Amino acid sequence: SSQNLSEEFAEAARQLKKEAPRIQFGKIDVTHQHDLKKEFNMREFPTVKFFVDGNREDPIDCKGVREASAFITWIKRRTGPSTVIINSTDQAEAIINADDLAVIGFFKELHNDSVEVFRETAKDVPEMPFGMTASDNVCADYGIQKNTVVVFKKGKPVHNEVLEDGRQNKLDLTRFIKTFNLDLVTEYNLETSVKIFDVPVENHILLFTPKSSETFNAIYENYKSAAAEFRGQIIFVLVDTDETRNGRIFEYFRIRDIDVPAIRILNLTSDAKYKMPADEVTVENLKEFCQSYLNGKAKLHLSSEEIPEDWDKMPVKVLVGKNFNKIVF
Repeated sequence: SSQNLSEEFAEAARQLKKEAPRIQFGKIDVTHQHDLKKEFNMREFPTVKFFVDGNREDPIDCKGVREASAFITWIKRRTGPSTVIINSTDQAEAIINADDLAVIGFFKELHNDSVEVFRETAKDVPEMPFGMTASDNVCADYGIQKNTVVVFKKGKPVHNEVLEDGRQNKLDLTRFIKTFNLDLVTEYNLETSVKIFDVPVENHILLFTPKSSETFNAIYENYKSAAAEFRGQIIFVLVDTDETRNGRIFEYFRIRDIDVPAIRILNLTSDAKYKMPADEVTVENLKEFCQSYLNGKAKLHLSSEEIPEDWDKMPVKVLVGKNFNKIVF
């Protein structure tokens, strides 16, 4: 909530006042400041913007940061080095074991395009510690031979991403690393919905099924297997149809009891919905559906009433989802 964010923001300001007195914090009530709202093109609230060196033209948006500690890290990584330089395996282990998640970049040298992409990515993921090393000994201890980013979860490596100079994209790497804030499959509820929308991946796949059903475990395992293949590209969400508080989601996707288990993909940017053509939730069917969606070949799913027989009889035509496009456009 706005109130919560406001309190965390104030806490960050208090802590940084001693450490970095040059950084000023301010708060604007946009209901009374229409000119500022227009000048900075503000559409979502609360919004946090960071102005550097008195430049009013191009502030940096601080997105998805909700806690004081993350605010402080976000600012520090923009005003100083964004990652820790690691010179020994002990130092690497200390970073890897200090938090649930840690990201370490292993490089041949600390001056190339891949390192730049890594430094920039670290600025946008303040919720995780980032470290990097060009030490031959440290790379050898972890069995790394190429420029590689490794994500560690609870002290163990869970993903290796080889970086190739000039071919790496900061946004893709940021997206991918942020997905580790979520489980492979995230069950939807009020608390997790905030985390789900914080990860900048616009494709969401949803499995609607009752957790109490006998087939649930088998379906869930298949869903998890497919999730591992599309990490960073599609966020996998589970919606328990036994849970009455999820009613609004069923309505939004027009899911009825007889439809479950049901699989839908939602594109957040276009709000387009897609339905898995196959009824059975197998790993093969899921992979095929996800792949056809990513290739732009999946069919749009228009949840619509059937077209009334007499839609064309009167001067005012009756439009439903299924004939809307054809008649209007």
